[in-house]
Amino acid sequence: MASYETFRVRPDGGVLSVTFDAPPINLTGPEFVRDLVTLLAELARPDASRVVVFDSADPDFFLPHVDLTRVAEYTAEAGKGGGPGDASLGMVFHRLSRTPAVTIAKVRGRARGAGSEFLLACDMRFASRENAVLGQPEVGIGAPPGAGALQHLTRLLGRGRALEAVVTAADFDADLAERYGWINRAVPDAELDAFVAALAARISGFPRDALIAAKATVNDISLPSVPAVRADAALFQQLVRGETAQQRIAELFEQGLQIRGDTELRLGDALSRLKRAD
Repeated sequence: MASYETFRVRPDGGVLSVTFDAPPINLTGPEFVRDLVTLLAELARPDASRVVVFDSADPDFFLPHVDLTRVAEYTAEAGKGGGPGDASLGMVFHRLSRTPAVTIAKVRGRARGAGSEFLLACDMRFASRENAVLGQPEVGIGAPPGAGALQHLTRLLGRGRALEAVVTAADFDADLAERYGWINRAVPDAELDAFVAALAARISGFPRDALIAAKATVNDISLPSVPAVRADAALFQQLVRGETAQQRIAELFEQGLQIRGDTELRLGDALSRLKRAD
């Protein structure tokens, strides 16, 4: 296996465990995107693991959001390993959805923005009932989500609930996320590891060709088109660089954004306290 800077990998038979470990809070930055692009190339090999389980070494933060100081840098990394027009986090996540392996996210802590969109790109999502928080804060900052949330949440939640999740920019606990269809199941924290391990082991014992064929067919029915993914990414990148978003981002940084503390732990609440936008 390749070496990685922002996560640890551990193969076990047909299951590969990938643990995010990028202190202080697992932000999605250029190093993470570079590692993910490398991992996707590894998973495309014929001898790759049949199942991948993603989790976090930090119980408070799964993937909280992108590093808002390094948007241009992680976008440049996202273009590596793809084709023309693929320089976006949304297209990297789209390739994650298309990877032959069955991907399972095991969620503890905050998964907001690009972190939530990473989850949505995975095939299955199981979250700690006591210690998982999901959210799409982008509209509260000043831009629509740009890496898959608009596409996936509308398909999974339906129009009304998708709009609730996106335009309120609020935090959702695991029970509500399960009820809405954002995740497969909310599982008691004490049972989560064993539950996901058993599920991954069961799937990894099945014929690889059957797994690949089943996933490919479901993908063809359910995934957004490449032009739709690119359009969402372009709009996000345009608006997040605009004056309104930059003012609101600066205000959040003054309150402690991207530092372990109350602002990151309760970002949904912090967004509601920003100055009213014109």
